Amino acid sequence: MFDTLYEWFWWDKIWLPEELSWADLEDKDDRVYAKASHLYVIVPYAFAFLFVRYMFERWIATPLAASAGIKQKVHLKAQDIPTLELYYTTRCRNPAQSDIDGLSKKSSLSVRQVERWFRRRRRQDRPGVLKKFREASWRFVFYLFAFIGGVIALYDKEWLYDTREVWTDFPKQSMLQSQYWYYILEMSFYGCLLFSVAFDVKRKDFKEQIIHHLATLVLLSFSWCVNYIRIGTLVMLVHDASDVLLESAKLFNYAKWEKTCQTLFVLFAIVFMVTRLIIFPFWLIHCTWVYPVLHYPAFFGYYFFNVMLVVLLCLHIFWAYLILRMVRKFIFGTLTRDERSDHEEEDEEESSQTEDEGEQQQRHKPVNGLAVDEKDEKNGCFGSLSPPENICWSKTVY
Repeated sequence: MFDTLYEWFWWDKIWLPEELSWADLEDKDDRVYAKASHLYVIVPYAFAFLFVRYMFERWIATPLAASAGIKQKVHLKAQDIPTLELYYTTRCRNPAQSDIDGLSKKSSLSVRQVERWFRRRRRQDRPGVLKKFREASWRFVFYLFAFIGGVIALYDKEWLYDTREVWTDFPKQSMLQSQYWYYILEMSFYGCLLFSVAFDVKRKDFKEQIIHHLATLVLLSFSWCVNYIRIGTLVMLVHDASDVLLESAKLFNYAKWEKTCQTLFVLFAIVFMVTRLIIFPFWLIHCTWVYPVLHYPAFFGYYFFNVMLVVLLCLHIFWAYLILRMVRKFIFGTLTRDERSDHEEEDEEESSQTEDEGEQQQRHKPVNGLAVDEKDEKNGCFGSLSPPENICWSKTVY
């Protein structure tokens, strides 16, 4: 059964043009071809990237953040109440009013105390600027080296300047050592991103990011197996170009260098629109859609590869929409936060700040029979909350 599935999966009529077979991609005549077995190293390399990231964030990014004046903010912990904690972790972070009433009865607390507990619990889980700075630093360093490496690997290749050359002598195109490492390191990095999603900062486009990483890995894996390596390297180079500017803009935003952040964001927006919405569809997708059929009849792999490219293009359009919203607010001076951030609960918490401060003046008074004072507040009881962390931006992004 397994052998049958294996043979069906690797049926050359699915992966390759009709007149070609896997025998045509065997190493011979001083030519070396990419093989699916090469991709096994991606998993250990991805875990190695996780280790390198941990060391980088601890020994390089954290001291760099400290030199930029970025410190870890410590939030008051919410009191340990099993009933509320169970609801928070298993059901919802923002309970409806009816649920709050029910939780109030179960926990023998007032409705106001339950609301305060959930606000404090959400604030406790909110990622700090230091965590965001370390993540952005790691991605910036990788994208910078990846882009520089891609330029070095491709600057003297004819298919960088004439996309028709991508398909010259296809599929009998010998794999270069620079192409091997460019592919393996990029795919290992995206594998590392998938492994780390559980503890990375989550944004509104979290699902789109997951789809992007999976589509990229599938696309690169397929292009590797069928020797679409030339077009694969071009796709990676186009993506890395704008990512470098994006992560650098984030770093300067976290360090509160507003003018530098604004300049880098404008450059990022321009490069993103040019590379992702012009070069990617009108050069690269055109190259994979039009030129292959001039050499071979269309086959399943041809359609599959182009569909995956279109998936990436749809994600680019989605992010371009968010970027243009930022640009509009940036130009008219109304941008106060990242459009990709989950800021709805921040608005709710900020609107409650005045009310909580008013209650702080009454903290010596009993609340439903519970005496709350300064000592209780420091110990994490249901006294008034400290002012919520101000993570809004002033005319900056990311």
